[in-house]
Amino acid sequence: MSVRRLHPDQPESFAFTEENAAYLQKVIARYPEGRQASAVIPALMVAQSQEGWISRPAIEAVAKLLDMPDIRVLEVATFYTQFQLSPVGRKAHIQVCGTTPCRLRGAEEIISICKNRLAAHPFELSADGDFSWEEVECAGACVNAPMVTVGEDTYEDLTAETFNALIDGLAAGNPPAPGPQNGRFFSAPEGGDTTLTDGALYDGSVVGKYRAFDREELTPAPAAPAPAAPAPAAAKPAAEKPIPKVVEAQGQADGEKVPDLHKPELFEAAREGKADDLKLIYGVGPKLEEMLHNLGVYHYDQIAGWNEMNLRWIDQHLGSFRGRAFRDKWIEQSSKLATGWRPSNKDGDKPV
Repeated sequence: MSVRRLHPDQPESFAFTEENAAYLQKVIARYPEGRQASAVIPALMVAQSQEGWISRPAIEAVAKLLDMPDIRVLEVATFYTQFQLSPVGRKAHIQVCGTTPCRLRGAEEIISICKNRLAAHPFELSADGDFSWEEVECAGACVNAPMVTVGEDTYEDLTAETFNALIDGLAAGNPPAPGPQNGRFFSAPEGGDTTLTDGALYDGSVVGKYRAFDREELTPAPAAPAPAAPAPAAAKPAAEKPIPKVVEAQGQADGEKVPDLHKPELFEAAREGKADDLKLIYGVGPKLEEMLHNLGVYHYDQIAGWNEMNLRWIDQHLGSFRGRAFRDKWIEQSSKLATGWRPSNKDGDKPV
């Protein structure tokens, strides 16, 4: 990094405006007591926005505000190139991106215009004091190269003509709108989209159908109703609705209560006072085993004899463990354990 020094000509004093001083008090209040120095960069940015550059009196004012030695504030101001250490143009300080993408797209011509129209060298003031310029590293708009930054605005996709027009607009106090200067929409392809041209592919408001007109436009029209089938000669009593197959990874839907007629056989206590180790069922730990005991479940063959609706009844009483009985196939596991089979490792074999 090149050496950065304060300008030889310094103003006599600096003071924050009342508005800026009040704003900085809010910024300083964000930090714990004794850590006010953390606000040094915001304070320097406010000083620069007020005066256009960082002077020695501004550094001293920031140091006093934050109870810091002057040298500490000077170290920050001279380290970060975002801080201007020399007076800048009254109307604009133009930062020209000079990295490879912008160079390949015409930054050389933009710099040449700055030298010829504004000042022969970076950081020099124009003859009328209204403009200054510098070359900077990547400003983050490579796809819109070449580009310049003026204050907080960027002007992109520049040509010699549009850059000259920008300078004229800044001089007259009526600059063009920031952004691409060739009519491009942000960083969209020049000449218009060539892929993903259907807005429904990436417009979230359309995909989500959040607005009424989206629903009307995108929702397919309902199919025409099929002609009614002829009534049967004699109505037959409806067959009993079969019990739906339970999804293994889930229990019953929330709020769907399984009636007690599906309650499996439950025991008051374990046979001969000795319960099977239900923790050998993969997915069952001490807490879940205790819950099963409280329900009256103590043995492998007891679980192995359940049907799916019995398991659903049990599942609805397992609180935050609901669904685990289906996901881990308790009936299948218990059927194996009831034969004397045991897992090959202490953590249990995960069921296939």
